[in-house]
Amino acid sequence: MLGRWQPWHDGHIELFKRALQKTGQVCIMYRDVAGADAGVEGQADNPFDFEDVKQNIIKGLSKHGYKEGKEYIVIKVPNVVDISYGRGVGYSFTEHDLG
Repeated sequence: MLGRWQPWHDGHIELFKRALQKTGQVCIMYRDVAGADAGVEGQADNPFDFEDVKQNIIKGLSKHGYKEGKEYIVIKVPNVVDISYGRGVGYSFTEHDLG
C-alpha cells in the first residue's frame, strides 16, 4: 500500500484489510510528503511527518488486532509520483473501490 496517510483513517483500514486478505502480508509505504506538495492537486495539506504517521497507523491497526512485524510493516519511501514497470514483473496493481 502506497500513500500519504494524512491522516490514517477507517478507509485506509478497510484498504489494509483487503490487501491483507489478498496477500497475507502488507507493506505500508509512507510517501515522504510532510510539509510538501504531494504532487497531486488537492493533496498539499501534509501536516504529519513519518513518525506521526507510523504511530497513527500502528495505533489504528492495533485496535483491530493487527501487529506491526506480523501482518504488516511500515516504511518511508520518497515522494513517489509514478511507478513504471516492465512485463512479467511478478506482481500486480489492484485498485479497490471503497466508495
